[in-house]
Amino acid sequence: MKAVTIAEVAQHLDATLRVAEIPDFAGAVNGIQVETESPITKVAAAVDARERTIRAAADAAANLLIVHHGLFWSGTQPLRGAFLRRVRLLLEHDIAVYSAHLPLDMHPDLGNNALLARELGLQPSAGFARYKTIDIGVAGTCDMPTSELIDRAARFARTHRHEVRTAGDTDGKVTRRWAICTGAGAGQETLREAMSSGIDTLIVGEGPHWTAIDAEEAGLTIIYAGHYATETLGVRALAEHVGTTYGLSWVFLEAPTGL
Repeated sequence: MKAVTIAEVAQHLDATLRVAEIPDFAGAVNGIQVETESPITKVAAAVDARERTIRAAADAAANLLIVHHGLFWSGTQPLRGAFLRRVRLLLEHDIAVYSAHLPLDMHPDLGNNALLARELGLQPSAGFARYKTIDIGVAGTCDMPTSELIDRAARFARTHRHEVRTAGDTDGKVTRRWAICTGAGAGQETLREAMSSGIDTLIVGEGPHWTAIDAEEAGLTIIYAGHYATETLGVRALAEHVGTTYGLSWVFLEAPTGL
């Protein structure tokens, strides 16, 4: 197979994820964040572009790092301290960085939300977590004891060293209308949307303290399955997709945050 460049990989991923069409937060900077002039030889995937995962990519001899949270979440900043170390490592080891945030969250096949639903044995039938012109998450119906759904989420989260927490009533409850928004998915807008659309069980990564109180008083169960854990799925799937498409080996770099 011919050598593949970062430009070719990025063009394919941009089209697959519809990067140009999907709105996102300013710090996401979706697409190529760091280029390399060398052919791509191995792909690494990580949730975060941090010093630990960049070093791990270098140790794995990967020269493309695919991440969900890129280098610029804190906005413009001077090349000092930890940020300088990250950039220096990337340049010293000639590692390209491709980042995909909301375009990856919402993808129907490779996205965090669709894949988490699959992990939990749920079948999405609608979108959820509206942001501007898109639905970031997914929703659907089932007939499952909520305790079973919590157990499934807990088994998944433990593989990434996270212990699931819940809010709201769970004793004897049956989940019939569920919704998923991975990452920091329990916010004011998602809770309002869940309540107004009759969702009885909301599965998220994490949320503010007040969401547990509001959930209890509204009769909503929230399953907090871990910000990091729920966002491992998309980058892993994307790295595998690139590897299959271009005949490259790939590796997932585990680096839990505890959140």
